[in-house]
Amino acid sequence: MGDILLFALSLVDTGALIFILVFFIITLSDLECDYLNAQECCGRLNFWNIPKLWSQLLLPILLTLTGHWMLVLLNLPICIWLIRQFHCIRRGNLGEYDPAEIHNAGQLRKHMIHVSLHLAWQMVSFFIYLYCLLDAVMLEDVMLPADDDVTVLNRPVQTKYYTTPATKEHHPQRDYDF
Repeated sequence: MGDILLFALSLVDTGALIFILVFFIITLSDLECDYLNAQECCGRLNFWNIPKLWSQLLLPILLTLTGHWMLVLLNLPICIWLIRQFHCIRRGNLGEYDPAEIHNAGQLRKHMIHVSLHLAWQMVSFFIYLYCLLDAVMLEDVMLPADDDVTVLNRPVQTKYYTTPATKEHHPQRDYDF
């Protein structure tokens, strides 16, 4: 798999995670403002927990397969944190978000902080993947084939590689370089 395709998929996946996390923040703030009841809010959020987890786990799997070990190490803490949250659900709860406990003991505030931290991480990783995509695109060779349709002044364009311009000699007796 080419790096361009890998980082394009990473951007799409991270963008989807950002949208899911914004949905989580909006839903939790609706619960806080009493626009939603706890049952409806928790049902909406628990539905998206497993897709959120799997889309987050998809990134290190793809990065491992392509050998980008530094990015895998950057993604491991958030993956471990999400797996831990998923597996540390109390017995008897409906999911990570439980309607009976969401208002008790500051659970709503704790969930808002967790989702905000996850959203901040996804925003940072989005720009990391964007930089990696641009870097991969810049490393790609660019060459125009000789048999293309491009004409300049009614003549076919010649195929040439880009070469850097020759450096000017610097004369020490002059203070200017033009």
